[in-house]
Amino acid sequence: MKITVTVDGTTYTDEVEPRTLLVYHLRETLGKTGTVVGCDTSNCGACTVLLDGRSVKSCNVLAVQADGHEVTTIEGLADGETLTPVQEAFRDCHALQCGFCTPGMIMQATDLLSSNPSPTEDEVRHGMEGNLCRCTGYHNIVKAVLQASGQSATSGGEQA
Repeated sequence: MKITVTVDGTTYTDEVEPRTLLVYHLRETLGKTGTVVGCDTSNCGACTVLLDGRSVKSCNVLAVQADGHEVTTIEGLADGETLTPVQEAFRDCHALQCGFCTPGMIMQATDLLSSNPSPTEDEVRHGMEGNLCRCTGYHNIVKAVLQASGQSATSGGEQA
């Protein structure tokens, strides 16, 4: 089946098997290996990308479902060497250990902050549900999302 999808600002037209998952199309056909294959069951969130600006688990979306749509991967967030505030906050707050979940976490946090630019700590925790990290205990991830929003984890959602 022929699909046309815009990924990180570049339009691609490819033939895909109708059963091909978006995560495999991104990784194997387009070389977007920052999108991680975790569980293949939509439980971990490591494969999270933005589809038309909203986060989706790309192991739960067929490539044909992305036909005519825009996908943003972790590789498409930064503007050259300039990181987004979410990426900077993850770096500054040490919101990673092994880094396996980090691309999906950053994509989910980006979507969360686009719909709720000033979330409370509880809203961050709820908004990041479905993205699992086996290493960090989540504290620094929550701290990073709050920092990216201009808040701090100890401020209770108030401006720092």
